[in-house]
Amino acid sequence: MSIEKQGDLIINGFGTSNGGMFEQAVISGKGTVNGQLDCSYFKCNGTGTVNGDLKSEKTKISGNGKITGNITSKDFVIEGRASVSGDALITKMGVQGRGSVGGNIKGEELKVQGSLYVGGDCEVETFKAEGHFVVGGLLSAENIDIHTAGNCKAGEIGGQKIRVRQKTNLFLELLKVVYSVKLETDLIEGDYIELENTKAKIVRGSHIIIGENCEIDLVEYKQSFNVEKNGKVKKHIQL
Repeated sequence: MSIEKQGDLIINGFGTSNGGMFEQAVISGKGTVNGQLDCSYFKCNGTGTVNGDLKSEKTKISGNGKITGNITSKDFVIEGRASVSGDALITKMGVQGRGSVGGNIKGEELKVQGSLYVGGDCEVETFKAEGHFVVGGLLSAENIDIHTAGNCKAGEIGGQKIRVRQKTNLFLELLKVVYSVKLETDLIEGDYIELENTKAKIVRGSHIIIGENCEIDLVEYKQSFNVEKNGKVKKHIQL
């Protein structure tokens, strides 16, 4: 059943609707929207598909949501499973469940507590992660704060302040016996860099601290460089 009432699009049970402009768009059953959807609030509690672009002030996916185009949203929250085939232009994005963006992410704040896959680049002002993430291209942010609690990968990482720390609990200690829970990347470049539990080919910056469980091929530093605990650096050069 599909109901359009007072500027709202509500799909309960099984339903299909054309896109358009609405105040709210809520999918509580299994619903499909064909065409671009513009709304103030989009919520998916069930299984929903938007065959086109989604533009919304606030987006919340608690069930299983799929967007075949791009998403533009000021507040994008993933509590269930969500996939975006195109790009994500966001102000604030939080991932507590599982998220996938086939293209690029661009915005202000991104927090990952679950799992996130990005096929292209991720460019935000603040990036915080306590879960698992994969960025196929460049992860770029002014401030990057990562607690490795799963396998984390990025093609390259760039920012002003970059901190990677090892999240420790009994479960993770057991997990490390079987799986890698390190951050892996080809290049890390920033002003202040403090690393733990990281495997990288090149680390380049002004102030660099290489901490425990790090495996770095080359460090290029301008002002200061220190190795702590069991961190390993094959070669270091002062620029």
